[in-house]
Amino acid sequence: MYKTLVRPIFFCFDPEKVHHFTFALIKTVSKVPGLKPFFRSLYLVEDKKLERKLFGLTFKNPVGLAAGFDKDAKLYNELSNFGFGFIEIGTLTPKPQSGNPKKRLFRLKEDLAIINRMGFNNGGVEEAVERLKNPSTALRQKGVLIGGNIGKNKVTPNEDAVEDYKICFNALFDYVDYFVVNVSSPNTPNLRALQDKEPLTELLKALQVLNFQRPKSKPILLKIAPDLTDEQLLDIIDIVATTKIDGVIATNTTISREGLKSKNKSETGGLSGKPLTKRSTEVIRFLAKESKKAFPIIGVGGINSAEDALEKLDAGADLVQLYTGFIYEGPKLIRAINKALLNKV
Repeated sequence: MYKTLVRPIFFCFDPEKVHHFTFALIKTVSKVPGLKPFFRSLYLVEDKKLERKLFGLTFKNPVGLAAGFDKDAKLYNELSNFGFGFIEIGTLTPKPQSGNPKKRLFRLKEDLAIINRMGFNNGGVEEAVERLKNPSTALRQKGVLIGGNIGKNKVTPNEDAVEDYKICFNALFDYVDYFVVNVSSPNTPNLRALQDKEPLTELLKALQVLNFQRPKSKPILLKIAPDLTDEQLLDIIDIVATTKIDGVIATNTTISREGLKSKNKSETGGLSGKPLTKRSTEVIRFLAKESKKAFPIIGVGGINSAEDALEKLDAGADLVQLYTGFIYEGPKLIRAINKALLNKV
């Protein structure tokens, strides 16, 4: 029903407006008595064989929602009813910011892709914390884990970026299950420079100092760009070993426009969706092979089918995340991936 009825209607309108409308619609519909269990019966696949144990956490299934969809932690409870095993909020910054000027979100329908140049638009970390405080316990009782994706404000120069990440880390610590350090978005000026070996090592070491001061530390993962060279990926492997962070998310959006057909292909920003499938899987395979599987990898980028997800898992990913595929295929994609995994057992 989603692809034949809902998606064609949604795709007639501006994608950012549709995003906000969809949030309001899901919020409203989820309050109707009986609809939560109805959604769960449609999309949720529950089986102990789907559980994954990584960095001290138990994921009820390996299919998560990537950061960027629920930036401000407004809908994670309702989204959990679609069958996700974990949901990543953010990217959050210390101070609220409006992001880049609109129009900044573009569908590339012929390519099953999206270009965004949102620019970390969010209400700030403290606002998100207020939302996370009350419902988080109830959600964790369902077994759905919450990740906190953190970044820096646009106005913060790179030499001061560490402080922004530390502010977000401290504010979110009691309310998320794991952290993701985002230095790979192409939509905040000079952010990707933080992926260079020296500044990235400094940033991750600073967060680990805070982490190990706590009675119980939380997993920290690094989200990387698909546009890194093999040499840079080898640096990432070395940085993970040096800083002793818990894993890598591969990959964020790409600045490449190779092979695109859609009219919006020349828009600036990060490209996500089907065109990223191959490169994202290549990065996963490279990291897994060259590190000798020394750390967990979460695979994201161009997952539009159960086969795409299985390919990433076979390449070395331990978990997968959806974003653009969720928009194009709907929540049945989550069920399809989990069913395919059970069929392999």
